Amino acid sequence: MQSILHPVIGPKKEIQNLSGRVALVVGGAFGIGYEISRAFVLHGARVIMVNRKEDQGKEAIDKIKQEAGEEAKIEWLPCDMGNLKQVKEVFTGVREREERLDLLILSAGINVNQYGETADGLDRHFQVNWLGQFYVCNLLYPLLRTTSKMPDTPAPRIVFESSEQHRAAPSVVHFGSLNEINNPDLGSLELYGRTKLAVILGVKYGLRDRVIKPNGDNIYALSVHPGAVNTAMQQQWKDAYPGLFGKLVTTIMLAGGRDVEQGSYSALYAATSPEVEDKGWNGYYFTDPGQPGKESSQASDPALGAALWELSQRLIKEKAGEDALVDWSST
Repeated sequence: MQSILHPVIGPKKEIQNLSGRVALVVGGAFGIGYEISRAFVLHGARVIMVNRKEDQGKEAIDKIKQEAGEEAKIEWLPCDMGNLKQVKEVFTGVREREERLDLLILSAGINVNQYGETADGLDRHFQVNWLGQFYVCNLLYPLLRTTSKMPDTPAPRIVFESSEQHRAAPSVVHFGSLNEINNPDLGSLELYGRTKLAVILGVKYGLRDRVIKPNGDNIYALSVHPGAVNTAMQQQWKDAYPGLFGKLVTTIMLAGGRDVEQGSYSALYAATSPEVEDKGWNGYYFTDPGQPGKESSQASDPALGAALWELSQRLIKEKAGEDALVDWSST
């Protein structure tokens, strides 16, 4: 059942024909990512979905083909954002075999949950919600640059899922060291909020200011807030806060949240609307389609953005090898 918010937050305009364009959606076989993949396919794009679980990928392809037809251009790849060496292998392969990439959507994530570490020994919230997907962006950026130089091609778009919960990041965040990131004393909401803060900072002060502008690239990088959405991720509140409080928060989120299709609207707008380019909204954070958000003071701190950028690149080199990162100016 659709939420009463549906008429209010729907896309301002219909998605244009995406025939001939290629989209890659990390987290694309489940939840909001699935709805984004579905919309892209229904509007003619070829879509590559990436998730950890094969059963999710198979089910997503079956459902989309039932709606779009067996000729739908949709495929699935397995990858765990919590394993940087696996990220390197999978997305290097994508870059080497694909001829173009028009839309890159980074929609994988862990919701508010308890502290834990990945196979790389990093806070799992930080690695899955930000670092792993930042690395995906780095590995695929040469392909985006190549696409941006093709004739009669709209500017490629990079869209990260952030959240208004970026305001819940700890009051003192430096992004200065691994020890700071791996802090089990932080609360579940703080861990989550810090990663969503990282997304906004990384898009604005990283991708836009340290890559796109210096290169003179015709590429747009954006972050969005999907709203509180009725997905299985809301069940993680019960893991984050065992007992009555977690159950109450889950119930409230599921009762008052947007349906999953609505949760995809901000990302779909950021990925496809001509208004973004017409108004020069590069690096922006959107809380709804066509509605630039008002970030927290932390999310408006260029020094904090610089520290995040340096730490992110350093951690990737430490965990995936000194040669792990691709030159941002290469094609």
